[in-house]
Amino acid sequence: MTLLETLERHHPRGDGTPSTTPPRTGAWRLQLLGTWALHCDGVAVQVPHRAQRLLTALALLDPRPRSYLAGQLWPDSTEEQAAGNLRNCIWKISHLFPDLLDRQKDPVLLRRDVVVDVHLLTAVFDPAGAFPDPPYTKESIELLGKAELLPGWYDDWLLHDQERTRQLRVRALERMAELSLAAGHAATAVDAALAAAAIEPLRESAHRLLMQGHLAAGNRASAHRVYDRLHCRLGEELGILPSPELKSLIASP
Repeated sequence: MTLLETLERHHPRGDGTPSTTPPRTGAWRLQLLGTWALHCDGVAVQVPHRAQRLLTALALLDPRPRSYLAGQLWPDSTEEQAAGNLRNCIWKISHLFPDLLDRQKDPVLLRRDVVVDVHLLTAVFDPAGAFPDPPYTKESIELLGKAELLPGWYDDWLLHDQERTRQLRVRALERMAELSLAAGHAATAVDAALAAAAIEPLRESAHRLLMQGHLAAGNRASAHRVYDRLHCRLGEELGILPSPELKSLIASP
């Protein structure tokens, strides 16, 4: 099961319960996490690279005039060339993939019912929102840990969303670890904290949860190893020490 399918399965409805509504016929799904993909009715379609970039920008950027969009996507072209490139790209998408774009001319928009996995990620795993309750599957933790936004894409207009998505994933995994600890699921807490620490190797809050998970499972030696590794890495890379609060977790009898 892909991350997009997992997110759709857990996407809350207005009453906060997961949605079980089947997708409509002709439904478009845009995947930006892990790798780029576009599906219609569950079937992957081939999309030219220029069209991929435009669809990505439409999914991530706030609605902006065509001139702004053209300048972002073709920054090294003249204004006239960029505008022409945008027109050609829109024409190609409209003819290859009918009903993917909104009929509005300016600003250019995706149809409102196009499902975008990044939007689902925010809706499902925003720690400040209607966060799903435990237990969590190992699969969902692993998928979330790998859900990097378009790795290998380095467009300037994408950098903010890549970092925002990265931080959302870390906070979501930490929240999963916290809730798992509260529910007495120590092994799941360890899995979630490990995934968070893999994304942010110097993040103390992730290591604190990892240590707490090991301690809750009765594995004091594992908690000590986590602390020792972080202690060495912080010293080597940043010249600082872990906080006294973190050390106190393993100092207490």
